[in-house]
Amino acid sequence: MESSIECVTSTDGLDEEEISRSNPFSQFSSSKPSHNNNINNTNLKGVLINPATSVHELLECPVCTNSMYPPIHQCHNGHTLCSTCKARVHNRCPTCRQELGDIRCLALEKVAESLELPCKYCSLGCPEIFPYYSKLKHEAACNFRPYNCPYAGSECSIVGDIPYLVAHLRDDHKVDMHSGCTFNHRYVKSNPRDVENATWMLTVFHCFGQYFCLHFEAFQLGMAPVYMAFLRFMGDEMDARNYSYSLEVGGNGRKLIWEGTPRSIRDSHRKVRDSHDGLIIQRNMALFFSGGDRKELKLRVTGRIWKEQQNQEGGACIPNFCS
Repeated sequence: MESSIECVTSTDGLDEEEISRSNPFSQFSSSKPSHNNNINNTNLKGVLINPATSVHELLECPVCTNSMYPPIHQCHNGHTLCSTCKARVHNRCPTCRQELGDIRCLALEKVAESLELPCKYCSLGCPEIFPYYSKLKHEAACNFRPYNCPYAGSECSIVGDIPYLVAHLRDDHKVDMHSGCTFNHRYVKSNPRDVENATWMLTVFHCFGQYFCLHFEAFQLGMAPVYMAFLRFMGDEMDARNYSYSLEVGGNGRKLIWEGTPRSIRDSHRKVRDSHDGLIIQRNMALFFSGGDRKELKLRVTGRIWKEQQNQEGGACIPNFCS
């Protein structure tokens, strides 16, 4: 079955200079923060510490290479590992193959309690320093952590900052790039009963100095297929709240209008879709909008993105539409 999408915008495509292809995360993913917290030769319950070994490396589990958090286990020869890996090695030390038992490395746990370490995303701009046990929780929600690729048509494992992901979407996924805050999409499908959870082509818009992902797709909702459109913001949730968007679809003298705030790409495509946070068109209504003999789907969806501006006098939000 052939489907086609036409995208009409009022401005030209993005300049090549606006999109940087360099990915700082390829270096980040293989590097570790360096610290000057070296300690003198001592013996922590059999754990020999070399002066050249950083405390960060000392707290690295030899099995999974993640940082160890209490309880930290050790064998009779002083080899340590985290509690998660202890359950996976069947009570045998992965280094010397001796039985592990239930020995805790209390000295190493005390060392961990005394540490303050920078966020692992410090090379990406995060200035925060945390006690050792608070660091992991912060890193899970750090605003400087890399973003996942927002492309919905495949399980893409690429991560990076926004300029890198924009270039990745353009060059690797062949996504259409457009400048401007208005859009006009036309979707034609010869067999509207054939859904197959088909994802419509993603389109990226550049306006107000930001990037937005417009998703259009058909999927099965219960026993009937539906069509859905929604917008995601390429940035964090707090920044996404500064923008709003509207979507409109209609025909035969009827129309549906949706207004909302774009979701951040921190929320996965599936999470947004399954929450129904967007314009949803039931198949019967879509066929009614299409007109004709209802054997071919023809939908035209228009939309606009605007930035909310705070009124300093009254506190109300004033929409700022791009020209």
